[in-house]
Amino acid sequence: MSESIEDKRASAPPPAKRGFSGLQVFGIVLLTLVATIGVGYWWLSHYVFPEHFEPVTLNASEQDSLNTKLNTLGIDTQGAESGRPLQPEPYSEDGASREVRFSERELNGMLANNTDLAQRLAVDLSDDLLSAVLLVPLEEGFPLLGGRTLRVNAGVELSFANGRPLVKLRGVSLMGVPIPNAWLGNLKNVDLVNEFGANPGFWQSFAAGVDYIQVEEGRLLVRLKE
Repeated sequence: MSESIEDKRASAPPPAKRGFSGLQVFGIVLLTLVATIGVGYWWLSHYVFPEHFEPVTLNASEQDSLNTKLNTLGIDTQGAESGRPLQPEPYSEDGASREVRFSERELNGMLANNTDLAQRLAVDLSDDLLSAVLLVPLEEGFPLLGGRTLRVNAGVELSFANGRPLVKLRGVSLMGVPIPNAWLGNLKNVDLVNEFGANPGFWQSFAAGVDYIQVEEGRLLVRLKE
């Protein structure tokens, strides 16, 4: 009696499972390794060991506005270069503005006047927060990281409350790793004006001379007392 179709199917050997050959597995591992190294190198070179920042370049209108502000503060932006002698004038505070206003681009644009500093320091302004990124080149003889450029991030809260300025260190990060508060002298999130302003010194004088301060997205305003 001949076997039925079902019996033949049952007795047939199972189909061979398809899989990757050893060469294919090696290729996949190699590609994964190369991609991981590439991404890791990009991340390290851009965020941990960046070489420099691109300096902010102000357009003509922005530069004119910045020069006007600096001239108001008594910083001559063109007299020395033009060769014109200074003119004597009597001192007066009549009509003088006690406000200092700068945009984030203007602050970084001023840094651009010092090419080396502009490539090593960048400032960010957001609501009640002034942040800075500093690139610190390490000497060749420095242990482990010699010849590298170290990235340091810091944030300071700046605001005005209860009739006085408020200054708090939000934190400092080294290569993207936050530094412990104990290493910062336990000053993280401490109101420095309230902590040290009661004693004669910088913080007391600073608070006594500031009538108002505001940091918002892209802008800084400081108004001084008489």
